Formats: sequence, C-alpha cells, structure tokens
Amino acid sequence: MKKQVLLMAAMAAAGLVQAQEVVRIGHVASMTGAVAHFGKDSENGVRMAIEALNARGAAIGGKKVKWQLVGEDDAGDPKQATAAAQKLADARVNAVIGHETSGTTIPASKIYYDAGIPQVSASATNPKYTQQGFNTAFRVVANDIQLGRALGRYAATTMKVKRVAVIDDRTAYGQGLATEFSNGLRQQGVNVVAKEFTNDKATDFAAILTKVRASNPDLVFFGGMNAVAGPMLRQMKQLGLNVRMMGGDGICSDEMHKLSGGTMADGQVVCAEAGGVEAAGQAAMDKFRADYRKRYGIDVQIIAPYSYDATLMVAAAMDKAGSSNPAKYLPELAKLQYKGVTGNIGFDARGDIRNGAITLYTFKGGHRSQIAVTK
Repeated sequence: MKKQVLLMAAMAAAGLVQAQEVVRIGHVASMTGAVAHFGKDSENGVRMAIEALNARGAAIGGKKVKWQLVGEDDAGDPKQATAAAQKLADARVNAVIGHETSGTTIPASKIYYDAGIPQVSASATNPKYTQQGFNTAFRVVANDIQLGRALGRYAATTMKVKRVAVIDDRTAYGQGLATEFSNGLRQQGVNVVAKEFTNDKATDFAAILTKVRASNPDLVFFGGMNAVAGPMLRQMKQLGLNVRMMGGDGICSDEMHKLSGGTMADGQVVCAEAGGVEAAGQAAMDKFRADYRKRYGIDVQIIAPYSYDATLMVAAAMDKAGSSNPAKYLPELAKLQYKGVTGNIGFDARGDIRNGAITLYTFKGGHRSQIAVTK
C-alpha cells in the first residue's frame, strides 16, 4: 500500500512537471567574429530577462511557465543568419529577439514571417527591415532615417562642419546609415566632398584615406562597426588626417579606444546610439547597468538594455493574450504600450518604435560621455 501511495505521488509530481509549459525565446547575433562583443551583449540582455521572468515565476494568463533561452550564432553573416533562422523556425520557438545587424536581420525576417514567429530586433536600424510588409517584424530602437538625420543635423548645426567625407562598409547597416546621414547633411546645406567605401572585414585603408585626405575634410563619417572604425582611426592618424570622426551605434562603445590602438583623442569621435533615456528614466537605466555589471563582471556595450526590454515586452504580450502561441499574442504585441528600462515602447503600423530616442556621445579618457538625448 505504501509503495502504491509513493508511486501515485511520483506520478502526480511527474504530471505537474509535464503540465508546466516551456516558453522558448530564440536569440540570434554574432557570438563569434569581429563584432562578437555586441552579440554577446545582446544575448546577455536576453538572458537577464529570462532569469528575471523565472525568478518571479512569471505566468501567462495566470498559468506558471518555464522560460528558456535558445541561442544561435550568425557570426554577422547573412547566409549563416538565414540558416540560424530556419533552425529556430523548425524548432517552433515562441519568439525571436535579434538579429544583431541589419545585414543579418533583414534576410532572416522573411523566414520568421513565413513561420509566423514574431521577431523583435534590439539593434537593427536599416529602414528596410520594417518596410517589407511583415507583420512579425518589430524593433525597439530608432531606425537609420532618424539616426542618420540626427547626426547630420548635429554635425552641421553644433559641430559647424563644412566639408565632410563619407565612408561606408557596404553592409545593409553601414550603407543605409551613410545614405541617411548624407541626406541629413544636404538638408543643412553641407557638402559631402568625398564618398568612399570599404568592407566589413577590411584592415588596410591607406588607398581610400589618401583620397579622403586630398579632399581636405573637417569630418570623416563612417557607416559601419567599430571593428573597422578603430583601425581606420589609427591609420587616419598615421596619414596625418587629424580630423574628427562620426558614426552610428556601431562605433558607439568603449571598444573604440582599444580598437584604435589608443590613438583616439578626447572628443575626436562623435557617435549616436539608436535609443537612450531622458533624465526621468536615467535611474532605471543606471540600475540595469549596475545589475548587468554584477551579473557578468563587465559593462554594458550598447544593446543589452534593449534586448532585455524586447524580451520582457514579448512576455507581457503573451500574458495579455493568455497564450504563448504566436498567432494569439502577435496582435497584443503590435498594440502593446510597455514601460521598460529604455523608456516607453510602442510600435507604429510598420513595427517601428514610436518616438524613438537618439543619444549622442563622444569619448573622454577612452570612455563614452553623453552629449545629449534627442528625438
């Protein structure tokens, strides 16, 4: 009799475990390669959100669930990105946070759309991502139109530049950002005196920088990531091209100091992050950064607060819908108003964040120093 009772208890316990739903949140970014520091930052933000959800016993429609991170590496490569996306689609994850770059996010988005899986990017800024008509595509940061034109305005009105050289890395992110920056400059009546391009794996920039130097610019704008911008800055110095550099969030981390070989002068680089908080939200952001450092022993690069919010926003939409089934919670996600550590998040009809903030930075002592938050 005792054995029978124990067996029944064991079976009941097994039934309870079996009954608990597992909600799997996919994440894809560059976990290897030149920009892996950004990819790991993004994944760290998602992991913190998953841990927070499990720690508080976050439920969906009153039913307790287990939250699980399913990570994939796309190495910043579009082909690897689509393979990773297909893997997550085949596994029927409940949502995807990612990818990291526009060049990987855009091709992957078609796969998630076909599978009906919501995809929320915390870092891809190319406008095309949300202009494809995919109702599964969202982003929690401003796009390149907002970012590039804000940089163009700042360069013209505050930095008072007159002659600008523009270089991009021919990726979806870099080329798109450079185009919108150039548009922003033209609106302010500033001349682009040189246009050059490289690639996202390049290490030697002598030829294009020699051409740029001949155009006598007072600013070099680079559309691309810091893995290229840092060495480029070092070679600019070697060629006597001692002018300021400007770029987007791809160069807007403390890694720039190391990647430039310590040649970056205070105030020489101005960059913008597609996001940021105004004074009222600074305490929440500061707390997140402190929690991040405590959890990982390193500082936030850029993406982690946004991937954290993206994950929790998806969870909130599931709870509101009472289901982790993408078809059921997708309409709730599209209309949700969510207050996160990065501010108030809500999407427009395309899936872009409404009133996305832009934060301008420079570097002092090798570390980012905020200049201003604008919209």
